[in-house]
Amino acid sequence: MTPLRVTTRDAATGPVLEIVGDLDYATAARLREMLPAVALRPGLRLVLDLAGMEFCDSSGITALLAARAHAHAAGADIALAAVPARTLRILKVVGLDQVFALHPDSEAATRP
Repeated sequence: MTPLRVTTRDAATGPVLEIVGDLDYATAARLREMLPAVALRPGLRLVLDLAGMEFCDSSGITALLAARAHAHAAGADIALAAVPARTLRILKVVGLDQVFALHPDSEAATRP
């Protein structure tokens, strides 16, 4: 098990949350608890950079959906960047690849 680390940085399009480690039952609550502190407004895009995410279970998927709800409540968009292959497969199986904008990396996700 790899500890979860979430760092925030700003981009021209809005905040980027870099998620590193395991996003699972034991750690997903940390991401959900951080969301209210992420300032968003209409026209911005919240990007979740998953390049360093090593594992994601159903609790992690629920946390991603909570981030989507947070963004939409603020009138902002959300995008996932660098989704690991295993997680991408899960997103496709449950149809969430149609719900989230997916980008190959955070650079592509933060282009205006």
